[in-house]
Amino acid sequence: MADLSARGHLDDAAFAQNWVAVRSARGYGAARLRTELRARGVATALIDAALATVRDDGVDERAREIARRRLPALQRLEARTGSGARVAARLRDYLMRRGYSGGVATRVAREVTGVSAGTETDAP
Repeated sequence: MADLSARGHLDDAAFAQNWVAVRSARGYGAARLRTELRARGVATALIDAALATVRDDGVDERAREIARRRLPALQRLEARTGSGARVAARLRDYLMRRGYSGGVATRVAREVTGVSAGTETDAP
């Protein structure tokens, strides 16, 4: 390990930068990226530095794009259950699992579905 590190083959900062660049391009939010990097043993300071490179100005648009892709499957669920609010809540939860903040997920779910994504749960 010491030899690899001395040769520059083990670089947590470069790993974190690459991880954030690749995964954020796939639509994952900062919260999920932070959790994934922590699970891989990357130091908090390196995670913060890597996440600082992600531009926040496109977060809503990336979340909208993901929501639009997911919406048809959820609309099929709505056709079976007849609950538009349930679809919005599921879409909000999906976005939050992808790493978007609760505020962004709620706002985007409301915009995309046209229904409030309030506090309704998935309980029947």
